[in-house]
Amino acid sequence: MYLEKILALLAAALVAIGAGVGLTWMAIHPASRLAGADALASIDKGGARQQIETLIAATPDYARYFARLRETFTADYEAAINDFAARLAQTKEEQSVDYYLSEAVRRIRTSHGALAAKAEPEPIARVFEKQLEVLQAVAREDKRMCVAFLYGATDLDFQRFAASRRQIVADMALAGLEAIVSGQANKIERAAPTEADFRVLENALTARGLDKVEIDALLDGKMPDPPLEDARMCGAGQTYFEVLKTLPEPARTKVYGLALELMARS
Repeated sequence: MYLEKILALLAAALVAIGAGVGLTWMAIHPASRLAGADALASIDKGGARQQIETLIAATPDYARYFARLRETFTADYEAAINDFAARLAQTKEEQSVDYYLSEAVRRIRTSHGALAAKAEPEPIARVFEKQLEVLQAVAREDKRMCVAFLYGATDLDFQRFAASRRQIVADMALAGLEAIVSGQANKIERAAPTEADFRVLENALTARGLDKVEIDALLDGKMPDPPLEDARMCGAGQTYFEVLKTLPEPARTKVYGLALELMARS
């Protein structure tokens, strides 16, 4: 039962914060707009591809992600850009550059994300460091959005946030890609975390000042009734990610690896 609760936490909190639900929500719910008839009425797939790549190149934070994707997973890059172009040519609906990043992240995570769990410890740890940076930035912006982000309930507010914080969003996406690259090269097999590893995590959360209500809220993956106030729950989520960094090895990397596997399956 205890292990099931921990897995619920990893599935709810880690997937929500990774280059996962937040970015994936934008991919599933793109903020499209119908272009003017004169602008795109006669655009073909080739012209659409040129327009999309020009848009990406004009956004340096995202351009470095796409450049690395093209270098490391060329076929996946080409498939993504070609699909974007085909959609634009057919629908005449322009998408934001934030959508193109989120969809590229979703695609690579779906096809190769499990490799991240086989990466070296440093790139794995960087994934979670960058996720925490995004969570902290969200928390400074809006505690309600922070809690929604923890539980995967991102919305247009998060989309607007991502568009205004492209550097840290791109850093998070790139960290995930680099972990996949490392996993493909190294293919390190790790044992699953044990119940003893998770006990260490729970004890560390208690030592950092979280009480039973806060820990249960995290471990159950759902808010208590009545729910905790947003500021308190948001703070508990941040503490959780900070505590993960302090776990001793090999427990830390085993927990991280499990979380990355769950992200890839989400």
